[in-house]
Amino acid sequence: MAEYVFLTTERLVLRPFAEADLDDVLALHGDPEVMRFINGGRPASRTTIRDEILPRLTRHHATFGTRGFWAAEDRTTGRFLGWFELRPLADDGPEVVELGYRLHRFAWGRGHATEGARALVHKGFTELGVRRVIAQTMAVNTASRRVLEKTGLTYVRTFHEDWPDPIAGAEHGEVEYALTETDRHRRLRQAP
Repeated sequence: MAEYVFLTTERLVLRPFAEADLDDVLALHGDPEVMRFINGGRPASRTTIRDEILPRLTRHHATFGTRGFWAAEDRTTGRFLGWFELRPLADDGPEVVELGYRLHRFAWGRGHATEGARALVHKGFTELGVRRVIAQTMAVNTASRRVLEKTGLTYVRTFHEDWPDPIAGAEHGEVEYALTETDRHRRLRQAP
């Protein structure tokens, strides 16, 4: 486990990525099922992970005061599970952030995505100056849509992109979900 921990939940530790995570990220992005709704299941090469993906995962956002991506580990075993994203969409402030996650198949269906996403959203609103969280996924990615709903985000719209190399299901479009600070406070006041 890294010296600095960004966030801890009941079962997860979220920490900054390091160059030493290259092989774990390569394995995650090399699983066709994990990448199915991202690029149709094509694995990323070691060079792509090293030169493009890892630098994105390790980028520090100065106006956010932190990074936008975190490695997720099992809190008990330290096993790499995947990553979570809570990244500002603009370089001039943290008001609007994108929520995302990518987990190994062995972590699917166990509530890890919801647990990590809820904790990040809470931290964003309470500590990082976030005003709105958005997330996008393919309309046909029902598992990811359920996670977003369980996290408290609500459906905003369906839209269609002109992808140069569309993947199966792209004809149904992408969906956007969102949660504002105001809506979150209203729900917290209404909760029993």
